Amino acid sequence: MTPAKRGKFITFEGLDGCGKSTQMEKLVQVLRGEGIDVITTREPGGTPIGERVRAVLLDSRTHGLAPLAEAALMFASRAQQIKENILPALERGTWVVCDRFTDSSEAYQGAGRNLGSDAILTLHRVLCGNLQPDLTVVMDSDVSASVNRARRRNQQKCEGQADENRFEKESRAFFTRVHEKYLEIAERDAKRVALIDARGPIETTHTKIVRAVRERLLEPVVS
Repeated sequence: MTPAKRGKFITFEGLDGCGKSTQMEKLVQVLRGEGIDVITTREPGGTPIGERVRAVLLDSRTHGLAPLAEAALMFASRAQQIKENILPALERGTWVVCDRFTDSSEAYQGAGRNLGSDAILTLHRVLCGNLQPDLTVVMDSDVSASVNRARRRNQQKCEGQADENRFEKESRAFFTRVHEKYLEIAERDAKRVALIDARGPIETTHTKIVRAVRERLLEPVVS
């Protein structure tokens, strides 16, 4: 029996409110249309343990969480996700599309919380086995527009839905640091990262993302 060809690992990054979820869904439809087996997941979360961690990290009632504790919880969720979801899927030949990965920790905790990139990347090597996505889509968006959209979205959640507003309460300076770090990551890791201008219409952004996936990952698979 021929071993399954390893699947591809795609991550989506960017500020909250930049449209990641919509673009992930649209890309997955394209991949499945090509006959590719693909699963989606998110961070923090993605597993029963990870979702419990997510509830602590994102709830606006979580007060006084130290930046290092925040980073540690993010990586606890991620390590569980890698073991339980990501690696098993990749090993059986399934593609994985994940909403956020370690680039988020480098941007939000490393830059936003001023922990620095070195600490985050060291945690990634130790706790995540230095697993790297085959492609990371960084959606570049306007800071104010994205944060305002995320705040409106969370405020409009129906009663009984999870409160995930804790990060949206941060300052513009915080999100500016996050945004600048994403741009730095995209420049530093250009072979892995596709920087996509997400300020235009949804379909225009989708076209750019599909083009990046085809150029870097998809066409060699289906040709």
